[in-house]
Amino acid sequence: MSNINQYEAPPLLREFLTYLLTIKGRSPRTVDGYYIDLRFFLRYLKASRNGLPMEEKNLADVTISDIPEELILQASISDAYSFLNFALQENENKAATRCRKVSSIRAFYTYLQTKTTKLPTNPMEHLETPAKKKAMPKYLTLEESIQLLNAIGGKQRQRDYCMIVFLLNCGMRLSELVGIKTTSFQGDNGLRLLGKGNKERIVFLNQSCLEAKAAYDQVRSESSVAKYKEFYFLSQQGRPLSPRRVEQILEGHLQAAGLSGRGISPHKLRHTAATLMYQHGHVDIRVLKDVLGHVNLGTTEIYTHLAGSQIEQAANASPLSTFHQPPQPQPIQLSLEPQQSPEDVEEETLEQQSKKKQQQIKTD
Repeated sequence: MSNINQYEAPPLLREFLTYLLTIKGRSPRTVDGYYIDLRFFLRYLKASRNGLPMEEKNLADVTISDIPEELILQASISDAYSFLNFALQENENKAATRCRKVSSIRAFYTYLQTKTTKLPTNPMEHLETPAKKKAMPKYLTLEESIQLLNAIGGKQRQRDYCMIVFLLNCGMRLSELVGIKTTSFQGDNGLRLLGKGNKERIVFLNQSCLEAKAAYDQVRSESSVAKYKEFYFLSQQGRPLSPRRVEQILEGHLQAAGLSGRGISPHKLRHTAATLMYQHGHVDIRVLKDVLGHVNLGTTEIYTHLAGSQIEQAANASPLSTFHQPPQPQPIQLSLEPQQSPEDVEEETLEQQSKKKQQQIKTD
């Protein structure tokens, strides 16, 4: 939803969303995400303060267009934590989902403090992010990736093959794939992608990508609709493919390859691309960061998980890996008699010498 006037929102929220879209340059899809999170938070504020029923999922029956401005401005960090607990207990939101809600709430109240005169201080400044479990990302092995590519068929075989080859080789996001236009291709093998936050980056098409593109170009027909002509991946009706349609197309080919039912999505093919580049191509993590379009190196590290065989190789590479336990050493026999001091030894020696002299006298 790119038209903010279509949002059901109070003025403060609408102004914030307009700021994100026009000043910060956030994509419409990103702004939608902020809206969904903050709409849920404001619904909770209104329902909890006014004693309204809180049974519907996401409190869908609570309207927020009439929520008083004072209620938004008087919200405290305790309200935010109560909301997060509600999201966990009633909506069963996972940690990653609640982290996104925290980010949206903090951004909204930071805007109210720094960009308006509505708040002298930010009540959400110290709102903490829920701890997330770092799960190993799902991905296809090299053999499974080849199995998927070999199974691609159907009327749109060349288009589908090209899309999946791009995902597996370039590690692009689904939104970047469907956003490719005929003008996105640069020179012989460059491809300009529009990523998160409208940030552009260039990826390079390898031989497999170029061959897949050439095959698709031979059968590709331009859209008869003027506003769609510039989009590269088109449906049979000449319209740009939606993200959801790409997910459905991929699922069909996964079923044909016998790889369905494992939660493999276009984003998991991004995991796959990064994993294969790191494990088999030995790509430096800093280069991988630029390929994937990450801002922080820490984000890239999740893709650098090691396969079990590599962990085994690392263990075997230890210089102690061939060390064998020696025979059990013989126990050292310790004297149980008390230790004598030097003075005791000297006194005992003098006493023995005295006894020896006395024996000599008796003998004489």
